[in-house]
Amino acid sequence: MSTVTEIFGSNVFDDATMRERLPKDTYKALQKTIKDGQLLDIQVATVVANAMKDWAIEKGATHYTHWFQPMTGVTAEKHDSFISPTPDGKVIMEFSGKELVRGEPDASSFPSGGLRATFEARGYTAWDPTSYAFLKDKTLCIPTAFCSYSGDSLDKKTPLLRSMQAINKQALRVLKLFGHDDVSSVRTTVGLEQEYFLIDKDLFDKRRDLIYTGRTLFGARPPKGQELEDHYFGSIKPRVHEFMADLDEELWKLGVLAKTEHNEVAPSQHELAPIFTTANIAVDHNQLTMEMMQKVAKRHNMVCVLHEKPFAGVNGSGKHNNWAISTNTGVNLLEPGETPYENAQFLLFLCAVVKAVDDYQELLRVSVASAGNDHRLGANEAPPAVISIFLGDELTEILTSIESGKPYGGRKKEQLKIGVDVLPRFFKDTTDRNRTSPFAFTGNKFEFRMPGSTLSMAGPNVVLNTAVAEELRQFADELDGANDFTSALNDLIKRVIKEHKRIIFNGNGYDDAWIEEALRRGLPNLRATPDCMPAFISDKSVSLFTSHNVYSKAELQSHYDIKLDSYAKVVNIEALTMLDMSKKDILPAVSAYSEKLAETAATKKAVLPDVDCNYELQTLEKLSRTEATMYARACDLEKAVLEAREAVGIAETANYYKDHVIPAMNELRVSADELEMLTSKAYWPFPSYGDLLFGVR
Repeated sequence: MSTVTEIFGSNVFDDATMRERLPKDTYKALQKTIKDGQLLDIQVATVVANAMKDWAIEKGATHYTHWFQPMTGVTAEKHDSFISPTPDGKVIMEFSGKELVRGEPDASSFPSGGLRATFEARGYTAWDPTSYAFLKDKTLCIPTAFCSYSGDSLDKKTPLLRSMQAINKQALRVLKLFGHDDVSSVRTTVGLEQEYFLIDKDLFDKRRDLIYTGRTLFGARPPKGQELEDHYFGSIKPRVHEFMADLDEELWKLGVLAKTEHNEVAPSQHELAPIFTTANIAVDHNQLTMEMMQKVAKRHNMVCVLHEKPFAGVNGSGKHNNWAISTNTGVNLLEPGETPYENAQFLLFLCAVVKAVDDYQELLRVSVASAGNDHRLGANEAPPAVISIFLGDELTEILTSIESGKPYGGRKKEQLKIGVDVLPRFFKDTTDRNRTSPFAFTGNKFEFRMPGSTLSMAGPNVVLNTAVAEELRQFADELDGANDFTSALNDLIKRVIKEHKRIIFNGNGYDDAWIEEALRRGLPNLRATPDCMPAFISDKSVSLFTSHNVYSKAELQSHYDIKLDSYAKVVNIEALTMLDMSKKDILPAVSAYSEKLAETAATKKAVLPDVDCNYELQTLEKLSRTEATMYARACDLEKAVLEAREAVGIAETANYYKDHVIPAMNELRVSADELEMLTSKAYWPFPSYGDLLFGVR
């Protein structure tokens, strides 16, 4: 049996494999490309391609693919075999440097948001050498960026790489002002916690709403949900444990640093967390993680549900983006040290993040916007749609003292008293964690808790990287050439704190009083995707992204159009699914049960005229009235869906779905869920919430 250390990275053409298989000169040239961003010579690429091909074939690979991330938010791949014909009618296995560095998939069917016409099919994939190639299903997968014939970005990765370049450039400028000439690169590192549900496949297959939309559109609450909080961190069921062990092994083979796994709050909900790595690799790994979760679950006759809110009344699933900034010399720039109030460099980078979140809070909201996540944000398991920063008491006190000009006395480290002598003693942290904050400082990193579980994490990290890069640019411009650097630095930090302290909130983000307070502070509460999307194409947004060469104005418009179009299509599919299930399943089932009740009541009266039939008759009356209401609401929804098609323009269409179709869906669901509570289980056409949430034993 192989050990973890033996299987880890065994399906990855990683640094150790390259060092072993590449000539020294080729390896050094490739490392300069990876670490310093130098252009890769095609002759070097040819040597790398040949070694990569040999390695993959030895492991049973027959094909290769340029693995990329189009603007659908999922991954895409077109497989080509290594075979090449020979004059004698045989084949040889070949893979050239040109095939490694560039591919040409048919790009016509991917969303482009108007960047190109449908008939313009040419698109290019370009190798991202900073993310290792890997093997999956006997195919060599080469992580790539994806662009159009005209050079416009058509994917999630290209803007992410651009944003990483932007923050690297500006952070280096700031660090040089502090005398750190030894630092040659700065990168953002990310750790992505992934929440998900596991549902028995036999039950899943009986729910068309789960099949078509990824979430339940109907479902009355079961007698037990998550009230007892007995599932959270509870003992992992054997079937789930086998899945997790299988998943870990698959991810470890792919070099994914899967570290922590546990039960989450809702029944059948779980979480996986990896170790931090560079932002673009973390995003690649998270896409692989979601794919492997779904693939491995099927081996265990389960389905991995990744939707942000698959069940009403219990917690939905998020994806927590733990974000930090590190230098190539191993320094975490968000590490406060023992005395953060004396660490001017830390305070400056902290202020850059605070200012970035305040200045570009609408863009952060846009970065996590989707039809699915709109259901989750603001519920009692996710942060509100209002952006704020949690810094904790000590950092907040430090910033307050700087703003007021009063000295900070510091906090004495307290020994934590547990009251049991045999337990080890350790020092109490100077601040608690805040699980209700959208953007919380957690010791030496920020945890962005708003992203939904299905989301590609390229988008949120693009916004974070670019926004912080802009603030660092402004800081560097102001401090560079200052007559008195220390005085200018102190003035800058003090001013930023004073102007942007409104974004800092250390209290309960779930409290309605905070939402009222946030509005008084001028912090917007953008509840739905159509509400926040205009910020993405505002003059302010265009200026930010174009000045750092992250998005062009046309690319911003394309992302705007794609996101709103996706929102409208998702809601439309959900509405049509509700109508389909209502008309073909729920209403006929209720009608059949009503008929059975009427027959039973008539039979009882005929046989036992002195016995009342209160249960049958009263239930029949309730069923009939609620059934009539449901049918009327189904007609209302059908009308709203038809009228949505008459809306002009993508913004008007998305807003119509938000304002008219979704409310009609909610009304229809209320009636259906009432009927489920009245109808015999023998007649109800779908597995219940209780079946689904407690079906994996």
